[in-house]
Amino acid sequence: MRRMSRARVARRIAAGAAYGGGGIGLVGAAAVGVLIAEAQLAKRQVGNHGSEVRVPSADGLYGRVYAERPSDAGADTDPLRFAMLGDSTAAGQGVHRARQTPAALLASGLAAVAERPVELRNVALPGARSDDLDRQVAVILSDPEWVPDVCVVMIGANDVTHRMPATRSVRHLSAAVRALRAAGAEVVVGTCPDLGTIEPVNQPLRYLARRASRQLAAAQTIGTVEQGGRTVSLGDLLGPEFQANPRELFGPDNYHPSAEGYATAAMAVLPTLCASLGLWPEEERPDVSRREGFLPVARAAAEAAGEGGTEVTAAMPTGPRGPWALLKRRRRRRVTTQDPTPVT
Repeated sequence: MRRMSRARVARRIAAGAAYGGGGIGLVGAAAVGVLIAEAQLAKRQVGNHGSEVRVPSADGLYGRVYAERPSDAGADTDPLRFAMLGDSTAAGQGVHRARQTPAALLASGLAAVAERPVELRNVALPGARSDDLDRQVAVILSDPEWVPDVCVVMIGANDVTHRMPATRSVRHLSAAVRALRAAGAEVVVGTCPDLGTIEPVNQPLRYLARRASRQLAAAQTIGTVEQGGRTVSLGDLLGPEFQANPRELFGPDNYHPSAEGYATAAMAVLPTLCASLGLWPEEERPDVSRREGFLPVARAAAEAAGEGGTEVTAAMPTGPRGPWALLKRRRRRRVTTQDPTPVT
């Protein structure tokens, strides 16, 4: 019943984004005073993310060994072009080495699966909200000699904490996916994480943050799938691991993931990233034992928002209840990390 309600809200938000509607409130006005007071307390507890932000640059070439193979080996040695966009989670805030960032982990994994070098460009910005995606997409597409083959976008947490209207948030994300797809890139979106898993956040803010996060994540899925992209739910930051091991999977600020936390996230996103390029083995039919199947897109979005690591991609063009989608729960694969090689 709760997921059906979430599906209805997600449809309303996505429709408002598509047709220019106003901001549909994610939490009731009566709760705003309590929410603000709790948010101020939580901010003091999770630490300062301002002037001390340091994000290692992971740009460069991964899988160099594949580029050095003899040309007569019959393998493609041209690098796949991979772009990362989004906020501090996409940038890798909270870790100290480039190889620990989610972009580096995904680039390393993609190179291993494709057996091709991968060139990474990361334009994600700590603190970014969805309206910054317009700028990030412009940067990625500004070089006509470097058009990405695939892009990963991780965005949404700052939209919730800064109370950006959900319709506006989804509108910017949908426009970004549409522009990247028009340029010829595959797009995978890691939807808004569940902010209710952050340890210093107390009730009632924890409940409100969880509800707002999941509503936005479901609406992001609808907007992305309608533009030809795929989504992976970051849910409660990808499963019960974060709730069971907060000391290991959250970083020193208790807000951003640790190196192990980013590795957990990358393991869930990598199969969808590879599948978008046709590099992941596909079963002929959805695995019923893993609760996979075809659903109306709004219902699939609501299901995915409640379970981290769940993929949603477009399926049949339409049905009696509107567009349909395929819900997948792919098996995760741990990746071996590496440092980038500078590209000249």
